Amino acid sequence: MTDPVGGSLALSAIFAVLPLLTLFVLLGVLRMRAWLAGVISLVVSLAVAIIGYSMPVGQALLSATEGAAFGFFPILWIVLNAIWVYNLTVVSGHFDVLRRSMARVSPDMRIQAIIVAFCFGALLEALAGFGTPVAVTVVMLMALGFPPVRAAAVALIANTAPVAFGALATPIVTLGTVASGAAEDPRLNTETIGAMVGRQTPVLALIVPLVLVAVIDGRRGMRQTWPAAAVAGVVFAGAQFTASNYISVPLTDIVASLASAAAVVLLLRVWRPSEVPPLHEPAAATVGTVATGDGRTVEGNGRKGAGGTDDTAPQNGDKSGMLGGGEAEQPAVGEGFDTYGRSGGMLDQRDRPAEILRAYAPYLIVILLFSIVNLGPIKTALAKEPWTVVFAWPGLHVLGATGKPVSSTTFTFGWLPAAGTLMIIAGILTAIVLRVRPGRAIKAYRETYWSLRHAIVTVMAVLALAYVMNQSGQTNTLGGFLAQAGGFFVFLSSILGWIGVAVTGSDTSSNALFGALQVQTATKAGLDPLLLAAANSSGGVLGKMISPQNLAIAAAAVGMAGREGDIFRRVIGWSAVLLAAMCVLVTLQGTPVLSWMIP
Repeated sequence: MTDPVGGSLALSAIFAVLPLLTLFVLLGVLRMRAWLAGVISLVVSLAVAIIGYSMPVGQALLSATEGAAFGFFPILWIVLNAIWVYNLTVVSGHFDVLRRSMARVSPDMRIQAIIVAFCFGALLEALAGFGTPVAVTVVMLMALGFPPVRAAAVALIANTAPVAFGALATPIVTLGTVASGAAEDPRLNTETIGAMVGRQTPVLALIVPLVLVAVIDGRRGMRQTWPAAAVAGVVFAGAQFTASNYISVPLTDIVASLASAAAVVLLLRVWRPSEVPPLHEPAAATVGTVATGDGRTVEGNGRKGAGGTDDTAPQNGDKSGMLGGGEAEQPAVGEGFDTYGRSGGMLDQRDRPAEILRAYAPYLIVILLFSIVNLGPIKTALAKEPWTVVFAWPGLHVLGATGKPVSSTTFTFGWLPAAGTLMIIAGILTAIVLRVRPGRAIKAYRETYWSLRHAIVTVMAVLALAYVMNQSGQTNTLGGFLAQAGGFFVFLSSILGWIGVAVTGSDTSSNALFGALQVQTATKAGLDPLLLAAANSSGGVLGKMISPQNLAIAAAAVGMAGREGDIFRRVIGWSAVLLAAMCVLVTLQGTPVLSWMIP
């Protein structure tokens, strides 16, 4: 029933949108902490479900518990364990080895931005996500001599194309779950939605590297370094499409980032820019702390930026970049360096080939594990008991329009093949390869949970809210109301995802909130639900660079806390332009012109 309030669809839609409005106002207007805003909005959704939609109290609470459980497993289970693997590279000191190997490839800051912000940032997005790429790459760019605002803008803009497949495709996993429960379409699963997103976001990958060099050096940068930007974008786009459609959705960004970085390195063996302009900003090292926007800090060396502000960069061998603290096993090394590796800094320190190989080992381990598990016979075997258990959520009885239980009331507990479990195995192997002592690895794991405690509550609350809205009928009401826009909603679908990410700061949260809404609206308006579901995620990634959370991370990292507006003005134009391009692409995919791109 789409109009339970007074028999009016419009009036019912006003009630149904209250939980979302509450969340957006608390986050975007009142700047309330995300976890508290999520909990309050969940309470509002429960009140609307019980009072406005006559959902029994017990059923509403059970619906919330199922959503919260799904928020932890598999969503947070992936994120927490992926960030732990990343933290192991930090406590062992091999993260610094990795960043030095990338920074040494070229003295040209424009190419360094492509390698560090675009390629390496995508790798961090693939494993951790949730603000990690911006927090880490912005201090690396500062360490290479980038001016503060420019470093922040580059890091934020680069963090677009890989976001949909971030944290081992956590946004896609979430979208597949909420979308499959919103319509009876066999294509609405993680694999097919991932394939569809992989036919949209690669278009962004083609453009973003060129945008980065334009931000850094304008038309001269584009004219002189377009071969590197083009190679990075084309290879990333091709690998992202190939991996998402034919290899593994969770591995998409890992494959794309490594392939793109390798392609740029190979290109530089046969080609160099016609000149290397002095774009760096010399600075003296100072000690600073980078706040990541959710209670975490990143300690390390800083440098004085414009206006005397303290801009921070990681210090080799200690907690630089670690999400959750911890100590490194290598002694600290001073970093009074410049872009060209002078002054005994980051680029002067030479690492042994064996150490460089070990620095890349965690990512190779992840690729190997996921590749093995995704082999046909192994994947089929692990999808069955006892490795995967499928059961109806105890006590929850929600019937669909057909009179049968809705699919979202069935919980799939794939404890062994889950991406998060595979990341634990990868973490253990990583600790062995990087020679991290068991006690240190366990400490890093514990600190990872503690540092993300607020994020845990936020994600579980948002997923609980999404389940309550979906199973009570609130999402169905909003879908019916928006369906009145007819075919024009194809153009609006990407904007809806963009708004969701801009407010929540997370493509995962946006997909949880709007995934089912997109599907139900498409069904009612006679549009393709797969296309609109994917558009929510693909459009959403472009809201990442203007979200308050990411802006706060970037501002803190460059010593401009409280001046997020300056950074916002540098990136909002690019966000709008790229969003418009995505809207046009999705609209054309909804017509015979590009409908062949839909699986």
